[in-house]
Amino acid sequence: MLHTTATSPRPHDLLFFGAQELQGPLPAWATLDWLARAPAVVRRDSRHDADVIPVGLRGASRSERHRAWLPRRFVARCVTPEALAAAVANGALADGFDLLPALQALQQLSPMLFDTGLAWGPGGGVGFALASGLPVLRSSSDLDLIVRAPRPLTAQQESTLQRLCAAAPCRIDLQVETGQGAFAFAEWTRNRSGSSILLKTDAGPLLTDDPWRSAACLSV
Repeated sequence: MLHTTATSPRPHDLLFFGAQELQGPLPAWATLDWLARAPAVVRRDSRHDADVIPVGLRGASRSERHRAWLPRRFVARCVTPEALAAAVANGALADGFDLLPALQALQQLSPMLFDTGLAWGPGGGVGFALASGLPVLRSSSDLDLIVRAPRPLTAQQESTLQRLCAAAPCRIDLQVETGQGAFAFAEWTRNRSGSSILLKTDAGPLLTDDPWRSAACLSV
């Protein structure tokens, strides 16, 4: 069973929980039966209470999204993007998943991603589908990738990431997590003029010319 013993879930981690334990009202599509199988994804938000985790719920369609808060003590299991990457490398895909372009792209790109030496994993709908087994992916689904880079990317790492994005058989949304927040890799590679890029943080979006140094950030 995929899991992690991490005590502090990070953005993009998937949390399984008792559906009745979420704080706040829920939309009609978020039934107890659905939430018993569908994990919540940790989202970015200010954490005024360390014992409550900001999460996002997703349903079977793109229009079914909901922001919620989950008390930490009710988390039964946490699945990280890194754990999902390891499962893909071990061939642990559900029957039929590998027929979808986003899953084919994930299998094709995995060796290159591991070669970067960076921790990484699938997020978005692909991560959700792999963790839950729920049929939320479509033939048009993008592949969301999370790459954790606590230090600035080397020239070789950046070149490898550019090549794999160009070689992918579907659209890739690659987010680089720096420890200060996350930025879109595509924006980073376009930004060679020295202008600022957008960094997503728990405190909200910030503009920065150095996503690895929080002091370089400005609110937007």
